[in-house]
Amino acid sequence: MGSIGFVETQYLDLHGPIRLDSGRELRGVRVAYETYGTLSPERDNVILVCHALSGNAHAAGSAKTAPEASARDGFGAEDRDGAQGKGLGWWDGMIGPGKAFDTDQYFVVCTNLLGGCDGTTGPSTIDPATGRPYGSDFPVVTVADMVRTERAFLDALGIERLAVVAGGSLGGMQALEWAVQYPGQVDSIVVIASTHALHPQGLAWNAIARESIMRDPDWQGGHYYGTGRKPDAGMGVARMVGHVTYLSGPALTDKFGRRLQFADDIRHTIVEPEFEVESYLRHQADSFVKRFDANSYLYISRALTYFDLAREHGGGSLEKALENIRARTLLISFSSDWLYPPEASNEIAAALTNLGKPVENHLIDAPYGHDCFLLEEARQTPLIRDFLARKMAS
Repeated sequence: MGSIGFVETQYLDLHGPIRLDSGRELRGVRVAYETYGTLSPERDNVILVCHALSGNAHAAGSAKTAPEASARDGFGAEDRDGAQGKGLGWWDGMIGPGKAFDTDQYFVVCTNLLGGCDGTTGPSTIDPATGRPYGSDFPVVTVADMVRTERAFLDALGIERLAVVAGGSLGGMQALEWAVQYPGQVDSIVVIASTHALHPQGLAWNAIARESIMRDPDWQGGHYYGTGRKPDAGMGVARMVGHVTYLSGPALTDKFGRRLQFADDIRHTIVEPEFEVESYLRHQADSFVKRFDANSYLYISRALTYFDLAREHGGGSLEKALENIRARTLLISFSSDWLYPPEASNEIAAALTNLGKPVENHLIDAPYGHDCFLLEEARQTPLIRDFLARKMAS
């Protein structure tokens, strides 16, 4: 299996407006994107990869200019990646020659989603009506709005049909939304560690993360750009909360236990970290605030909590919401993922099976919690390869 090599993020400005679920319109939307592989003459080999909350368009290969902090900043990232990690795409182990999404066969596209902070229009973007960053005046967006933006972007590239839409977590939500919203334009979807609707515990943890940002005085009602003050403290706490929800109890025990960070015995301090796990979370917070915008975190977090296929498309029925899907569906979940638990994938699989739709549902027994979709690449790869090979052979 080979590497993509060096890549550079590109940008495309959409000509028409994006109509949002809120009833508002966004004009002058810019989309950041990267592509890997070669587009076939028939334009029928396109895989759209969709990222999770903290991801970006740089999904594979090495960035020509390494960022200050990498999107590959999850559990065990430094142990896995070493010094090269900062420049690597967040799903580099899955995208490339001979990998799960094989760029010898497919043309892979990844965009930064609407509301993001890595090149696609979001709260930190200049509002053309005022000449200032949108801040909290940016319209609230949904997963469906993100998918409409991706559809408009692909239209601009002259790509009508997708062989595959794939993603983990929020990326999986986008894949499901693609299959529901554009049933005749998607051949297959790969939905990993995701759900048709976040369960109440997930809603609660996301609410705590957002509150930590908005209660930071430096948030300034969302209009902190250019003031010299950013809600880094609140954003750091949000990242700590979010990061813990991505892990499992056994994973934390195995990696840290109750080991002390700096001494052989406790130091009787409340302001400094005593335990390795505390120091680790502070490091995660410090790294995250260097690369991610707090308002984008608020908007994207809100979008994933709104996502509910049954409510949006089925009048409360998941089966009804999925009845028009034509895409073949691959579902992958992980035994220790309590944020996006396997039961959600089982519910999707059951609904599709009852409808007579083609679906595969795989559970991987792994200890790392929700972050498994980024860590267990070797175990996902054969499942995805076999799923895609069956389509190509048919």
